[in-house]
Amino acid sequence: MEKNLARLRRARQSRAKIAELKAVRLAVHRSNSHIYAQVIDASGAKVLAAASTLEADVRNSAPKGSTVAAAAAVGKRIAEKAKQLGIEQVAFDRSGYRYHGRVKALADAAREGGLKF
Repeated sequence: MEKNLARLRRARQSRAKIAELKAVRLAVHRSNSHIYAQVIDASGAKVLAAASTLEADVRNSAPKGSTVAAAAAVGKRIAEKAKQLGIEQVAFDRSGYRYHGRVKALADAAREGGLKF
């Protein structure tokens, strides 16, 4: 359990910095079987867009949700949804997870989709 507490501590530190900046954030949650992404407004009160490996579009392109390819598909999908709302600039909230593997693939795909962070 200490490992999860350390991750939550790191997440709290980064979220405090993002709140200071008053920026729209792209939050990522990673589980063993899926990956989720949400675009949250600057106040932190409202989810503007969301994408995950549970969506039908993503499942068709990547049937298994715990792969780098599936994370990249989620990154592209969240970038499309954010651009439809007119959101170009976001702060990346990795939720205390290390920036590698699925988290990095999602971030890179979101950048390719047109988001800036």
